[in-house]
Amino acid sequence: MTKVKLCGLRRIEDILAANRYEPDFVGFVFAKSKRQVTREEAAALKQLLSPKILAVGVFVNAPVREMVSLYEAGVIDVIQLHGGEGEEVVEEIQARCNAPIIQAVSVGGKEDVEKALSSKADYLLFDSGSGGTGQTFDWTCLGEMKRPFFLAGGIRQENLEEALQHHPFAIDVSSGVETDSWKDEEKIKELMETVRRREQ
Repeated sequence: MTKVKLCGLRRIEDILAANRYEPDFVGFVFAKSKRQVTREEAAALKQLLSPKILAVGVFVNAPVREMVSLYEAGVIDVIQLHGGEGEEVVEEIQARCNAPIIQAVSVGGKEDVEKALSSKADYLLFDSGSGGTGQTFDWTCLGEMKRPFFLAGGIRQENLEEALQHHPFAIDVSSGVETDSWKDEEKIKELMETVRRREQ
């Protein structure tokens, strides 16, 4: 069954909607962004989050000690690297804690996908540009992927079926479940129902 990550949660009502419709992951963005949350805000939100849902910390070139500290404090369960972090960062995190790691890849073409396959991260996440753009990329670049990956970038109700046809481990949705830059519970409900119905 394809998993779902709702990224960029930042309000109590976002968490309550997630608890109601049960995506597999939610994302707390610690990088500079309109969806950015502080450590304190994320900790408070995590306290309200269903234990069935894993919290992913999204970072862009953050110090390893900061990411590991949030994991060890239980604020996040997974570390997502969404900057230009190299394999040395992945290895350093793995040496310091047991957090699963998602390595984001900006896809401009098939060569970006092929180059990423050697990553030692637990999962790859294929996105458009630097992430958070709400734009899709050419999903045919993915070909027959042999390792689990998250598919991100512009996924919304209108193209959800097409996204699922590429057999991602998980879809990663942010602006696709928003109205006026805020999470919209009705859009979350519709997306989750579509994924679950398709996978039955």
